[in-house]
Amino acid sequence: MVAEESGPGAQNSPYQLRRKTLLPKRTACPTKSNMEGASTSTTENFGHRAKRARVSGKSQDLSAAPAEQYLQEKLPDEVVLKIFSYLLEQDLCRAACVCKRFSELANDPILWKRLYMEVFEYTRPMMHPEPGKFYQINPEEYEHPNPWKESFQQLYKGAHVKPGFAEHFYSNPARYKGRENMLYYDTIEDALGGVQEAHFDGLIFVHSGIYTDEWIYIESPITMIGAAPGKVADKVIIENTRDSTFVFMEGSEDAYVGYMTIRFNPDDKSAQHHNAHHCLEITVNCSPIIDHCIIRSTCTVGSAVCVSGQGACPTIKHCNISDCENVGLYITDHAQGIYEDNEISNNALAGIWVKNHGNPIIRRNHIHHGRDVGVFTFDHGMGYFESCNIHRNRIAGFEVKAYANPTVVRCEIHHGQTGGIYVHEKGRGQFIENKIYANNFAGVWITSNSDPTIRGNSIFNGNQGGVYIFGDGRGLIEGNDIYGNALAGIQIRTNSCPIVRHNKIHDGQHGGIYVHEKGQGVIEENEVYSNTLAGVWVTTGSTPVLRRNRIHSGKQVGVYFYDNGHGVLEDNDIYNHMYSGVQIRTGSNPKIRRNKIWGGQNGGILVYNSGLGCIEDNEIFDNAMAGVWIKTDSNPTLRRNKIHDGRDGGICIFNGGRGLLEENDIFRNAQAGVLISTNSHPVLRKNRIFDGFAAGIEITNHATATLEGNQIFNNRFGGLFLASGVNVTMKDNKIMNNQDAIEKAVSRGQCLYKISSYTSYPMHDFYRCHTCNTTDRNAICVNCIKKCHQGHDVEFIRHDRFFCDCGAGTLSNPCTLAGEPTHDTDTLYDSAPPIESNTLQHN
Repeated sequence: MVAEESGPGAQNSPYQLRRKTLLPKRTACPTKSNMEGASTSTTENFGHRAKRARVSGKSQDLSAAPAEQYLQEKLPDEVVLKIFSYLLEQDLCRAACVCKRFSELANDPILWKRLYMEVFEYTRPMMHPEPGKFYQINPEEYEHPNPWKESFQQLYKGAHVKPGFAEHFYSNPARYKGRENMLYYDTIEDALGGVQEAHFDGLIFVHSGIYTDEWIYIESPITMIGAAPGKVADKVIIENTRDSTFVFMEGSEDAYVGYMTIRFNPDDKSAQHHNAHHCLEITVNCSPIIDHCIIRSTCTVGSAVCVSGQGACPTIKHCNISDCENVGLYITDHAQGIYEDNEISNNALAGIWVKNHGNPIIRRNHIHHGRDVGVFTFDHGMGYFESCNIHRNRIAGFEVKAYANPTVVRCEIHHGQTGGIYVHEKGRGQFIENKIYANNFAGVWITSNSDPTIRGNSIFNGNQGGVYIFGDGRGLIEGNDIYGNALAGIQIRTNSCPIVRHNKIHDGQHGGIYVHEKGQGVIEENEVYSNTLAGVWVTTGSTPVLRRNRIHSGKQVGVYFYDNGHGVLEDNDIYNHMYSGVQIRTGSNPKIRRNKIWGGQNGGILVYNSGLGCIEDNEIFDNAMAGVWIKTDSNPTLRRNKIHDGRDGGICIFNGGRGLLEENDIFRNAQAGVLISTNSHPVLRKNRIFDGFAAGIEITNHATATLEGNQIFNNRFGGLFLASGVNVTMKDNKIMNNQDAIEKAVSRGQCLYKISSYTSYPMHDFYRCHTCNTTDRNAICVNCIKKCHQGHDVEFIRHDRFFCDCGAGTLSNPCTLAGEPTHDTDTLYDSAPPIESNTLQHN
């Protein structure tokens, strides 16, 4: 009999739930028939239980002996429970077979908790419902009434490694009567030897203690689990200072090791003879389960866990692989396996290495604060990584190199001290639906002929760029949400040529897409919007193809070609930018075709500072300033464009601008259809310029032009206006059916301000009045000179663009022709210039 005080926990509360479990029968051990079915006591200890209702002393069916009747019916519950507390599990199960009352009392959880903790030490029941599966429960939350008894039943066949206890156990057979079939060993090696000699079925409980330098080579499907109170793995420590702590070999395919600390702690931590030694070594053709273990290695040469060879396919779950002085988990040479819910942190090298066709499945791991990279796949390494949290590693969160091809799905990769994902030296991989954010460098780096798939990810709030492709990088960048990064959302440079499509690139603190230093790529069907700088930059010899993108609502330019940026811009919607929709400058020569460029708060297309470009078949409309600006020695070609409904002019060419304008339709613009100024010399051929709200073509400020075969009709002010001193070359133009509002106003004696107000600049003769002290910035129309300034000292200046300051009410004498003054500012002779991007802001 076991004294009550020999086991802990007799004073603890009983529990209210019940569960039935089936296990194979074993000689001299508790069985289903004699261990189930008792009800649970409901009081705190034996001395304070609710009294059982007394039954009648009269037997209705069978007459019982007085002593038997007293024991079974009249002895108080607390006395029976006190007696039962001296029984071991075998006798307690036999007592439960006596009668219903004994069955109920013998199933009391407090009795079984005391017995359970005496044998197994666990302070919470360790359930073992099936091979390879162990988990601890909170008894209060369990669905059945006596989890202690149920767990006892499931674990009963195990042998125990409990140093110093075996001699005591075997030398006191009377004390442990009924436990003759339990086996106790002093060392793990002895227990493994017992398995080999078939002394028991292979379930080994390793009790509290530190087990040092045991030779643990596992070649059979044994189950080894730590047994200790509290946090079990902290109390059961197995370490080696000379050899790998655990080695799983062929034949251990169904082995289980769990709930213990496994350490490799060599005396000489850097010596080369430790190169092949690890905490856990899993070799060919074995698939053990490693569960709830703490794994530590202080050796600077070998990894903490090494899984190597064809058929190596372990399950490692709920383990802590941290603070190791080399790699945490190393999977190589065609090894596979399932690695789930592990904590991998603060390792000196990578948290995980996958190499040489290793192909693991890695799910829900927490990989963080590594002193190197988080996960490193290289030399044809593969793997499926799902729902992992990878963060705060010193180098990249995930690195792919040298033909490695992992699949990374729904992971979070964030707060890396360098980048998030780094794919280089012909790396590949699929990165799908991950969250990549708050990394110090780019969220994704792709370089040196690598070709990954980056798909459906959120890449945001990086301290540099979102995706950075350089050094001949490639890749498919598709369906990602890229936003809030400090530099460009996507950067393509140095001969890289990715496919970028279906992404949202927005709200960046810099630009959207930046293609430079001979970058290439196909960029299609993306939405690029609300970025602080240009939506797309193309510069320094780059030649991307941008197709069917929506580029809008930027705080500067939509698409910006500069410093010999080239490429194709076609079938895009470019709208609602603070600056021009497209800017081309400094030797850039893109092909811009079939785009819609509209709604800008500045111009549509600005070509300046020796910009070129072939601009064909675009629709350019509803921009706040000119649809197309050409200036400062630029020489683009514009063909078959529709430039209409602008809130300023159609095309404005000035400051030495040139260009070929051919077969364009220019209509319904608020200012001149084409304005040519300040030493510019374009060629206009076969254009139709019509239905404008001002002039058709105006040429001023010493500009010239070649006009051939153009049709200019139904414009409000008139068809063609040439300022003083302007000479043009004209051939086969048709100037017809214009409304000629200026000539009509002059002939009717009206002030020209009446038809222009201060928003338009009709071209006619203008004068100054010395009597009224007008300045070089003032102009007066011919009718106001005749009427309002009659008899004054006046001077003819020239035939040019202006509005009448007399009609505008800016002179001292009121205009007698125009009506109420508008108090406008001085006349400006050209349309307001567009806002140019400042390259210095972009570098």
